[in-house]
This record gives sequence, structure tokens and C-alpha cells, in this order.
Amino acid sequence: MNTCCELTLIGRDPTRFDPLALDQLDATARLEGMGKVVGLPDLHAGNGIAVGAAFWSPDRIWPHLVGSDIGCGMALWETSLPVRKFRVGQVDRKLQGLDEPWDGPVVTALVSAGLPPELAGPSLGTIGGGNHFVEFQRIEEIVDPSRFAMLNLQDDRVWMMVHSGSRGLGQAILQGQLEETGKSGLLASEPQAMSYLSRHDQAVTWAVVNRRIIADRFMNALGLSGTCVLDIVHNSVTRYGTGWLHRKGAAPADRGPVVIPGSRGDFSYLAEPVVEGADAALHSLAHGAGRKWSRNDAHARLSRRYRVADLQRTKLSSHVICEDRRLIFEEAPEAYKDIAGVIADLEAAGLIRVIARLRPLLSYKTRHHD
Repeated sequence: MNTCCELTLIGRDPTRFDPLALDQLDATARLEGMGKVVGLPDLHAGNGIAVGAAFWSPDRIWPHLVGSDIGCGMALWETSLPVRKFRVGQVDRKLQGLDEPWDGPVVTALVSAGLPPELAGPSLGTIGGGNHFVEFQRIEEIVDPSRFAMLNLQDDRVWMMVHSGSRGLGQAILQGQLEETGKSGLLASEPQAMSYLSRHDQAVTWAVVNRRIIADRFMNALGLSGTCVLDIVHNSVTRYGTGWLHRKGAAPADRGPVVIPGSRGDFSYLAEPVVEGADAALHSLAHGAGRKWSRNDAHARLSRRYRVADLQRTKLSSHVICEDRRLIFEEAPEAYKDIAGVIADLEAAGLIRVIARLRPLLSYKTRHHD
């Protein structure tokens, strides 16, 4: 049993963390070969592994810590549409057919990104389920005008956030790895680890391509163009110092600005990581608000209190497109932590400087009926 792992919690009040998530984090810290574990302010219990965490080992790789949605992350786009021209009803009507397979040049898109054509499939260019979404937003407040200006951003444009990952590809990679080696840590120098890392890196690239195609599809549906401000990955394993850093639902603090979303009924934050002292948090940040309730709990609690129609409008007057009757309850704003508190925790720890706050206008989940 590992007895020398350093475990750090980032938060002003550690008693607010879910005990189950802490138990999961502690179990990970006890893995043989684990060197350092960090729980971020959005920490919550996952499927055996705490989400909102980073794990570092000097010489081992654990595919199950990265999880099945390898490369899942967040892309932020500044569109050509002025906020004054945004009409929810018009946008709603135009967002059709986007759950269907992309009819574009799938193989060309993959090959141009350095990926083999056999990774083509009908899921490329689609959002997927769970907590994935596309959200249109506007700037609510510019907190750091000088930094906002340095990034050459415009405050009068509609912005678009795309949250998706590697879809079934990441799932297949993890499943195959678990069947081959189980949940044991792989020595990074061994062929099995190198083989996994190669497939992992392909899935990360696939996820980036997927987000770009999703963004293009949504902008094309609305007749818009846009500029990608950032694309960050939340689930990955990468070289870090002399070892290996696993992020499970954690934004990187070493890739420039990040966007940290709230629930679909709350603000999102564009922030600059603070380099000084970032090592204490393994150069990682909260990737969002983090769940407060499990999916089953959220459905059980909220389906008795609300109708579906009640959840199609948020407290910020934004609109929600989600025609999966279960998912709209599972992903309700009440199921998530307060994003302002998560941001305040990161600021108190000296990990970020907020650049701007974004208000949701329309969140798209799915048009599919189950």
C-alpha cells in the first residue's frame, strides 16, 4: 500500500466536499506508485473515481483514472453575430438535424489532423449525451478589461461554448485496456503503457476535431462564422515534470486562458491561470461547477417538483433545448454546485484571475426523444 502520497484539497471550506468523493480520492491516493493527488473545488463522486481531480505519478499510468471520455473538454468560440441580433426563437428553429451524423468529409477531417481514416464513424461531429452541450452566451461583465483587450476579444458578440469529447472511441479504448490489463498501474516505460498512450493521444486529437466540427455545424446552421478562442482538455494523461499527470474532470492551468462553465442556468467564467504557485494544484483547475447530486438523485428530486416545461427556461431567462425527458432533470441547474463559490475558491487559492463573466442565452443538449 502506498503511504507517502501527498493529498491536497483546494477549497476554502473542506467540510463542504462530498464524503463519498473524498473516499474515492483517498482510495486513489493509496494506489501503489501514486505521488500526489489534488481535489479541486468542483470535486464530486464519479463512477469509482472522483471527478474534479488531478493525479501525478513519477512512473505509472492508470487508464481508468483518465476514464472513458478521453479528450473531453471545452472549446470557446467568438461568433460573428452581434448580441443585439440574437433572437432565441429564430436560433431555436434553425438548430435542426444536429444530432444526426455529420454529412461532411469525415475521413478528410481526420487525416488532416494526423489521424488514421479507420477512426471515422457516425459520431464524429455530434455532441453526445450526459453533461455535454453547446451553449450560446454573451458577455455579462468584463472583470479585467486590459487582459480582455490583449486577447483581441469583442464584448458585443454572441459567444459559443462546445462541451464534448471522444464519444465511443474513448470508451472502446478504455474497455480494451481494462480487458487487457485491468485497473493496475502501467509502468510508463513498458510497451503496454506506450501502446495506450498512442491510442489516448489519438482520442484526444479526435475529440478536438469533434468539437471543431460541432462548432462549424452550429454556426453553419445559423449562417455565422467564428473564431476559436480556446480549446482545453479535461480528461487526459500527459507528461508533467519527471512523471505523469492524470486529469479527471480538471482544466489545465498550463495552456493559457480557460473557460469554467456553471450549470446551464448559471454564468460561466473566462479566466487566466496564475502561474505562480500553480504546482501546488498540479497546474490544474476546476473544470466547471461540479455535480451536487447524482443523476438518479437529481431525477428523483426534481421530477416531482417540476414539469419539463419548467426546466426549458432558467433563472437567468436563458432557453434550454433538451428533448430527452430524463436528461433535462438529470442536468437541471439545481443538480450542480454554485459556480460562483467554485470560482471564489480558485481565486482564494491564488490559482486564477477572472477575465470576464458570460451569461447563457441558449443551451442545446439534444433534439432526440427517448
